[in-house]
Amino acid sequence: MPLFAAVDIGSNSVRLKIARLSGRRFHALHEDREVTRLGESVFRTGFLSPETMAGTIKVLRRFHRACQRLGTDSVRVVATSALRDARNSHAFLEWVRSATGWTVEIISGLEEARLIHLGLVSSLKVGRAPVLMIDLGGGSCELTISVVGHIRETVSLPLGAVRLTNDFLHHDPARKAELESLRGFIARELRRVSSRIIKLRVATVIATSGTAASLAAVCQVLSKNEASSVTRPQMRRIAKLIARSNLEQRRRMNGIGPRRAEIIVAGAIVYSELLEQCHLRGFRYSPLGLRDGLLAQMAAEHDRGTRSGRQIESERWDSLQAALAHYRVDAHHALQVRESAMTLFDGLKVVHSLPAEYREWLSAAAMLYEVGDYVNRSGRHRHTYYIISHSEILGYTPEQRRTIAAIARYLGKSRPSPSDAAIKALLPQHRQHVPKASELLRLARALNLGRTHSLRDLRVRMRNAEVQILLYPARGGGIELELWALEKEKNYFRELFGRTLSPMRV
Repeated sequence: MPLFAAVDIGSNSVRLKIARLSGRRFHALHEDREVTRLGESVFRTGFLSPETMAGTIKVLRRFHRACQRLGTDSVRVVATSALRDARNSHAFLEWVRSATGWTVEIISGLEEARLIHLGLVSSLKVGRAPVLMIDLGGGSCELTISVVGHIRETVSLPLGAVRLTNDFLHHDPARKAELESLRGFIARELRRVSSRIIKLRVATVIATSGTAASLAAVCQVLSKNEASSVTRPQMRRIAKLIARSNLEQRRRMNGIGPRRAEIIVAGAIVYSELLEQCHLRGFRYSPLGLRDGLLAQMAAEHDRGTRSGRQIESERWDSLQAALAHYRVDAHHALQVRESAMTLFDGLKVVHSLPAEYREWLSAAAMLYEVGDYVNRSGRHRHTYYIISHSEILGYTPEQRRTIAAIARYLGKSRPSPSDAAIKALLPQHRQHVPKASELLRLARALNLGRTHSLRDLRVRMRNAEVQILLYPARGGGIELELWALEKEKNYFRELFGRTLSPMRV
């Protein structure tokens, strides 16, 4: 029963959750959290301050000791808005590495939203009606619209409570002009998504993170109700009450706490404006969040049969389909190439000896290898590499996207070389595998070069040192172009695999 740990380095707080995967469910063993305000100086100056970095490192050392004490099998550490914006983030990452040995992954706002969505849908039952998920942190606010467990749309807005407090609220209590400026900025940002949320008629709103927890706690006291939900009129009342209170009064409010009181005014106004402008009836708080999404991702990588594993497969497929549409790729041709690539991967396992995860990465590369044509057919393979490695293809880590991009990169005259930037950017263990996966994709493309669907069937047969690719033409179909393209791959195939490639018409 593996033990996983997830660390979330946020702009306001640093959080740890350690859980054991038993069967296909997680059982939490240890949780820890501390407010470090890592993003406070970033939103003022663009740089992480030495003091907040040192304070955060101290907390991470504590987390590291907890992971060692409990004997975690795997730890994933991610950072969000503050590290995305900080101009000296590299110094902090190196400090973390030297202090704990951990490699911190700075995730995008969209990936943050996807992981939060994954954490929620892997643990909660969601109906068929559209659901809006809100995560308001210190530096940003992630909004995700989910329909039947599928992400319909996600957006990251610069509406974090620490960021807004630093930018707009300079007096305590805040002055009327400051609050009006704050509301105006929030309204401008929300206009990017409000019409789409209204149009979808969102039925359920789920809010995560500390701000939502505090607002739900305040609502419980005011309404004398233990429910963790807040209606729109209640949120309007709470926002007014909090905005009119001074810091000491806010600190005494149930559920807010001494540090949250410093930034809760901005957070409350964001929630109030969000409910008003998007015509939402209210929200309910969930303690699940980014850490739970990280744990679900690790569980899926350990066992693809888990609920989170199926969810990630669905997210990846949806994202690939969206990319095909966006870059105007012939989806039917992409699926044909993918099918051929999967047949070759399965039929040549003894020959290529690639790790099992390469099957999925090859599948994605087969779907996306033509996206570079969207930019320009001249240099399209270089464009393909850039688009895949830099695009938000949900469900893949940056390293996985670079691997997929490298597989799709070498479909022209060039061959992978250790000196190539695309190969040097990979982790060492992938540099020997990518050329083999790329050659499988070259063969799959060759099998569909004519785009006429002239093949009825494809089979792979091995005879000693010979690899036979048996081509079954469709009735009336000509496969001369495909045979010619396969013949051109024979020398490189022998160089990579030490076998003779023999394409045959059957």
